[in-house]
Amino acid sequence: MRSRFTGLPAWLVQRASAVYMLIFLVSALAVLWLHPRPSYVEWRTWVRHPGVSIVIMVFFAALLSHIWVGLRDVLLDYARPAGLRHLLLGTLGTSLFGAAAWVLWILLRVQN
Repeated sequence: MRSRFTGLPAWLVQRASAVYMLIFLVSALAVLWLHPRPSYVEWRTWVRHPGVSIVIMVFFAALLSHIWVGLRDVLLDYARPAGLRHLLLGTLGTSLFGAAAWVLWILLRVQN
């Protein structure tokens, strides 16, 4: 059985997501330093902008895929026996899916 994100594809996911997250964080800190948003209304208006929402959504997709590949590799290497490994992988996958749904719910709620 061959996993979709092993070897070179997993390495590329890790590197691409790390680069995107670094660029996002540096850019976000620069924008927030140059244009501070002291009130909740200003924050919400800023996040409500479609471009900002998409960039934030891609950031969290990169973050969650980075977490998945990294922790999956650790669990595949060190979690023994196989039953425990499958349980931990399932728990990790469910947790990351829940986090993704939560972020999506927050971003969609801001749009209303």
